[in-house]
Amino acid sequence: MTLDRRAKALALLEQLDPDAPTRVAANLDALSDDFLEIILGFSFADIVSRPGIDLRTREMLTVSALMGMGTAPGQLEFHIRAALNTGVTREEIIEILLQIAVYAGVPACMNGISAAKKAFASQAV
Repeated sequence: MTLDRRAKALALLEQLDPDAPTRVAANLDALSDDFLEIILGFSFADIVSRPGIDLRTREMLTVSALMGMGTAPGQLEFHIRAALNTGVTREEIIEILLQIAVYAGVPACMNGISAAKKAFASQAV
């Protein structure tokens, strides 16, 4: 991974959660340097940093997708916090939860509610 690509990915991650880059890089690098290259490089440096959609909207889309999937509670909680950090309001998160109940089902919404409660609580600290 080029240092520029790594730096770009970690800088974008820092916009989402100022505490995340050090923690995430250490976690990924502990197993293999390839994980930061493949996972963060692709997702953050190549896709999320593209100019076509602003970061706030991308986080709303990410929250919606993760809620609909229903299989990534840790990532969902992280991205709800990230959405809040990019200017998405609690009210907008609640509206996303309701929208997901219609299109992905009540169980997906219930999982989203659990993640949102944790994310909201962490923001209140």
